Amino acid sequence: MRSVIFIFLSLGLSSCFRGQMRPLHALNDSLFQAASSYREPSLGKRWLVTLTNRQGKEKIELIDLRNRRKIALPGINRPDSQPISVSVSANGDRLAFVRQRADQTELLIYRRNFGTLQKLEISPRGIPRRVSLDASGKVLAVQVSRQGRWDVDVIRLTGS
Repeated sequence: MRSVIFIFLSLGLSSCFRGQMRPLHALNDSLFQAASSYREPSLGKRWLVTLTNRQGKEKIELIDLRNRRKIALPGINRPDSQPISVSVSANGDRLAFVRQRADQTELLIYRRNFGTLQKLEISPRGIPRRVSLDASGKVLAVQVSRQGRWDVDVIRLTGS
């Protein structure tokens, strides 16, 4: 009897959402044409940051959803590095990202308003993999590999 109730509720709830979830085709078509793939999306209030693959090279791309245009990120996309994960604050000012450069995996914060890039050290040492900024851009969660296991470090970022 419980399984019948569960199935009934599941079907009922899923039908409530069926007509509401639709891709924004006009937005998607205008923004997502030039690259062969996009992954690791992160949304701010009016910002979308994603990893983009163009001609076999991964890069970080920030999009202003209100104006439907890509925003320049000077100093982030280096030819000698490979981005792994990225996240954006609600106001689009801060981006946190992990990149592979030579034999190092780096955790960085980029502040668009100042054009600054800051490398963050992880303590105790570990290898960062995924990042997630809170809406304010002042608290960062980082998935870190340490001695064969995965941890999550929550870091309060300093500065305004």
